Amino acid sequence: MAGSVLTGSAGSRARVARRIAAGAAFGGGGIGLIGAAAVGVLLAEAALAKRSVRGGSAPHPPSADGLYGVAYANGSPPLRLGILGDSTAAGQGVRRAGQTPGALLASGLAAVAEQMVTLRNVAQPGAQSDDLDRQVSLMLGDPVRIPDVCVIMIGANDVTHRMPPTTSVRHLAGAVRRLRTAGAEVVVGTCPDLGSVEPVYQPLRWLARRVSRQLAAAQTIVVVEQGGRTVSLGHLLGPEFEANPRELFGPDNYHPSAEGYATAAMAVLPTLCASLGLWPDADQLEADRDEDILPVAKAAAEAAAEAGTEVSGARAPWALLKHRRRRRLPSATEPSTAHPAHPAHP
Repeated sequence: MAGSVLTGSAGSRARVARRIAAGAAFGGGGIGLIGAAAVGVLLAEAALAKRSVRGGSAPHPPSADGLYGVAYANGSPPLRLGILGDSTAAGQGVRRAGQTPGALLASGLAAVAEQMVTLRNVAQPGAQSDDLDRQVSLMLGDPVRIPDVCVIMIGANDVTHRMPPTTSVRHLAGAVRRLRTAGAEVVVGTCPDLGSVEPVYQPLRWLARRVSRQLAAAQTIVVVEQGGRTVSLGHLLGPEFEANPRELFGPDNYHPSAEGYATAAMAVLPTLCASLGLWPDADQLEADRDEDILPVAKAAAEAAAEAGTEVSGARAPWALLKHRRRRRLPSATEPSTAHPAHPAHP
């Protein structure tokens, strides 16, 4: 099993991702990502990496819940944006609410839609995919606050805590299904490449990269099958991380800095807007940008290898692979405490 997983070919990644997704669908949980010998090496290197990660993050991420884009108040109800997931979704590592990915996405969505946006973030630092059921229950608990669109960022802790990948993607599929059934669009930022974390050394770096990409590909398959869209966060939110690790990682050398979260939000925003029909290039192919309609597993494998790639459903079993043009985000803003002068969103 280990040999087939760790090969670098897109075809092999697609096959393994499909096996993981199929195992999740049928209740399997025993498909491992690496062999027993490799696990021993991984754990030994992980212990060294943990000792290299410094403290420095604030103990709790700042709360960014609130209203964004008040300059666009025009009597229309605000769009509702929900954020779920782990510490990356919560914004661990920055000290201002406006620097969190939720605030950045809410501000960007408001600017594109020219409409106010209310943000609710239920992400939990340290969360694994089995916490998504609780988070979805919180998000859907108030029938008058059902989100129009949700962004989920999850998977890194599943890898570091060795959650079986079939278990991981089964929980994610269930969360996306519940949100879609409730009427929300769903965008998932797939598992980042943990091989880009600076204190991680070889051979852990190489193994972590392979494991992360296989999980990201499997996540893409189940999300698309449930009617959601994915964006590959790749080598933790873009090639800028490897080029500028001191600038884009936060004080603890593990969570992103404000610049890192802005890079992530800039990658996710086009897909977030497209899910609501707000992005100008819609879902049409642009051949000059290497966009294509591919079998879902192949599209998932290709997306996992290139940060910022979107995958969405076409006609089963095909998927649309896109590289959307990014736009510079608005300046970071803090949530407004102002109350919109219109009725609550129905």
